[in-house]
Amino acid sequence: MYPENHLYGALFAISAALMFAAMGATIKIISADLPTEMAVFFRNFFGLIVLLPWLWSGGVRALATQHFNAHLMRSLAGVAAMYCFFYAIHYLPLSEAVLLNFTAPLFMPFVVLFWFKESVSRALWWAILVGFMGILLILKPGMAMFSPAALIGLASGALAAVAVANIRRMAETEPTTRIVFYFCIISTLVSAIPLAWYWQTPEPALWGFMILSGVFATAGQLLLTRSYALASASFIGPFTYSSVVFATIIGWLLWDESPHALTLAGALLVCMAGIIAMRQVGAPAGIKK
Repeated sequence: MYPENHLYGALFAISAALMFAAMGATIKIISADLPTEMAVFFRNFFGLIVLLPWLWSGGVRALATQHFNAHLMRSLAGVAAMYCFFYAIHYLPLSEAVLLNFTAPLFMPFVVLFWFKESVSRALWWAILVGFMGILLILKPGMAMFSPAALIGLASGALAAVAVANIRRMAETEPTTRIVFYFCIISTLVSAIPLAWYWQTPEPALWGFMILSGVFATAGQLLLTRSYALASASFIGPFTYSSVVFATIIGWLLWDESPHALTLAGALLVCMAGIIAMRQVGAPAGIKK
C-alpha cells in the first residue's frame, strides 16, 4: 500500500477516466465496421497481451487460487457487461453509453442486499431513487428518440454491479493481481467463442484502433488501481465520473454529438446519486472496464 496522497490519487483517477473514455471512442470506431463480438474479443486479447508482464511479475505461485468459482462468476458478469456496453457505444452517443455504464453504483445496493444480505441505509435508498429518476430522463421513454439500445446500456451497468460486488467480496482474500489475471484469461477465452460465427477480417487501419482499445483499457485499469492505493474509495469514486465529461468532449469533437437537454439533466442526477452510492457502499480497488 502506498502512503495516502489525495492529490495524486485524484490525478490518477482522472487519468484513468480519460483512458476509459478514449477506449470507448476506439470501440465506437471499430464497431462501425466490425460486430460487437469482435470488438469485445480484441479489447480483451490486446488488453491481456499488454498486461501479461505486470500479471506475471509476482510469479506463478501468486496466481494460485482456491476461489475459482468466484473468479468465474466475476469474469462472466464482467464480460457480459462489456458486450452490453460496447453494443450501446455503437448505437448511442458516446457520452450516453458511458453514463449508462456508470449506473453500476445504483445497482450495487440491490446486489449487496439480496446476495450478501447487507443492510442498506435510508439515505442510500433516497440516492437510488434520485438516480433512477435520472435514468428515466436519459432513456426518454415515450419519445421518438427513445432507443432500445439505451436499455442494453443500462444492463451493462447492472451487470457491472454484479462484477464489482464479486470483486469487493474477493478482495478480502484475493490480491488485485490475481483478480485481474483471471478476468483477463477468462474474458479472452469466453469472448473468443462467438468468433466462430461473427468473424470478419478487419481492414488494416482497424488493427491500430483494436490495439489501442486494449492499451487504453489496460492503462485505465492500472491508473485506477494506483488511485485506490493512494486514497480511499469514497474519495476516489466521484473522480471516476469525469469519464462522462471526457466522453462528451470526445463525442462532440469526433462525431458532432450534442447531448439532449433531458440527457444532461439525467446525467446530473445519476452522477449525484452514483457519488452518494459510492460513498455509502464503497468501491473496490479492482478493475471494472
